[in-house]
Amino acid sequence: MRSSQPLVGTTGRRCKEDERVLNASLRPGKKGYIIDTRSPNLIQMAKNRGGGCEPEVNYSQWKRVHRPVERHTALQESLCKLVDACNDSRASMDKWLSRLESSNWLGHVKDILTCACLTAQCVDKEGASVLVHGGEGIDSTLQVTALSQVILDPDCRTVRGFEALVEREWIQAGHPFNDRCGKSAYSPARSRYEAPAFLLFLDSVWQVYQQFPCSFEFSTQFLIVLFEHAYASQFGTFLCNSECDKRKLNLQRRAVSLWSWVNRPEVLQNYLNPLYEPNKSVIWPSVAPQSLELWSELYLRWTQDNSILDETNKQILCIKEHNKELRTKVVRIRRQLMDLQKEAIEKGLLAAGNHGNTETASEAYSSSAS
Repeated sequence: MRSSQPLVGTTGRRCKEDERVLNASLRPGKKGYIIDTRSPNLIQMAKNRGGGCEPEVNYSQWKRVHRPVERHTALQESLCKLVDACNDSRASMDKWLSRLESSNWLGHVKDILTCACLTAQCVDKEGASVLVHGGEGIDSTLQVTALSQVILDPDCRTVRGFEALVEREWIQAGHPFNDRCGKSAYSPARSRYEAPAFLLFLDSVWQVYQQFPCSFEFSTQFLIVLFEHAYASQFGTFLCNSECDKRKLNLQRRAVSLWSWVNRPEVLQNYLNPLYEPNKSVIWPSVAPQSLELWSELYLRWTQDNSILDETNKQILCIKEHNKELRTKVVRIRRQLMDLQKEAIEKGLLAAGNHGNTETASEAYSSSAS
């Protein structure tokens, strides 16, 4: 579950309806977790402005956990530093590594991954109900809930499932794309509302992808397409700050959905992962610093040649298709062999016992090949 912060304030206001809703979600004999993506200092500041967090005395069956995640200005400054470093092709090795570290972008990625893994662990390992919230519930909250679903739910790792996840957890949840992605990191103008929250989520998904490259139906190019259209698009999917704003502008009739274009067979084939093998299990990514990488396909695409990766993917796809054809031929030949063996037994040319052993082996191979 996700929400915005409770309006407790300095007077400790209570909302019994909220308490009943949360307690109704608890499983018998289980306690729940409230994962707050703010630091205690930010929570205290929010209390002074009328917000805050759930008082423990009124939520005795819930354990509150703080996992601070940066937002807004800190994220935007971090991205600008990263982009500047990536575009400096003349930097020495020491300077490049120093600038990459000072941007702290991978540190933000690690924070999101850590919080999402904690959320997924509470759900999967303990069978507990989990509520995630920060301040307004439209930035870090969405990052954590969406990424935790990618970890837990194999359907979210398919093309249609991931599209539904973005639609549900970002667009319909009210992430203000117009404010957050109004300008790029290259723009000299800075807005206090601008923040690469959605990009940070996509980067976190990419990190999981690198550790489980066969568990995703879509390729990393699909993630890059979503990033590009979040900042500048001829489609209406990422326009405006909310569904209400879209209805006011009548975007349903005036603009086309990005998904309607991406899901065209001739377009979709360019964004499929040739290594995909459906994995119904929960995937647990490592959050160790050594496991995190810079998304070079995105951040360094203007300074390095990625055509080799594209060619490699095409070769993998060709090999996979050829392998599929060979398996089909093997199954067909095995069935023909079985038919010939049966005919030979009927004519007395082959003993029935030998046929039984061969048939069992052929069936086992056919089953594994299919």
